[in-house]
Amino acid sequence: MEDVFGQALHDHYEGIQKQKLWIYNRYGPKEEMPLDVYFRNEEEMPDMELLALKNCYGKVLDIGAGAGSHTLILQRLGLEVTAMDISGLAIQIMKARGVINPIEADIFQFNTGKYDTLLLMMNGIGLAGTIQQFRLFLKHADKLLSKGGQLLFDSSNVAYLYDDVPYGDTYYGEIDYQYAYKGYKTDWFKWLYIDMELLSSVAADEGWTVEILFEDDMDQYLCKLTRAI
Repeated sequence: MEDVFGQALHDHYEGIQKQKLWIYNRYGPKEEMPLDVYFRNEEEMPDMELLALKNCYGKVLDIGAGAGSHTLILQRLGLEVTAMDISGLAIQIMKARGVINPIEADIFQFNTGKYDTLLLMMNGIGLAGTIQQFRLFLKHADKLLSKGGQLLFDSSNVAYLYDDVPYGDTYYGEIDYQYAYKGYKTDWFKWLYIDMELLSSVAADEGWTVEILFEDDMDQYLCKLTRAI
């Protein structure tokens, strides 16, 4: 099974999911990945995500769109949205749910068009994997944005995960994960969680201005990045 996550998402959508999607890590026990979170409606979304959607404008690229829940809301608001995901099965689900323009692509290989808003929800910025790759992502995002465009994403400080476990020499937000479903496992992959202080430092180095739009008492935040003038 090549697309482990996409297959679990597809089975959930079709109502044939009989096994759980597990996610393994290197800091503690495996955890169940709840799939219904990818099919939420507007009433079920937290304030932070609704605020992000409210701040979208112009031509939007929803990166890592999953089942397309955020895209569907933006479409209803009248915005022109392209929903991108690397999973072909996710693309099938989005089409079935009414997403108008879904595309199967890797954001790092994508060079088509200019957008006013680049949106990454549910810690979608994690796809960068590492701080170094995040720097490369910012360089690539600059090429995709129209003049005056914005990059919107949420993330969090996950230092608490290592209260009892040493995290070594790398940045603690560069986390190793592995999906498992129906006896199949993905290769280990890195997913990035970046704290606000480091985000501001890296963004400034790369010529971006950071505005924090929302933060809560769980160290989660929503930010808007624009090119520094």
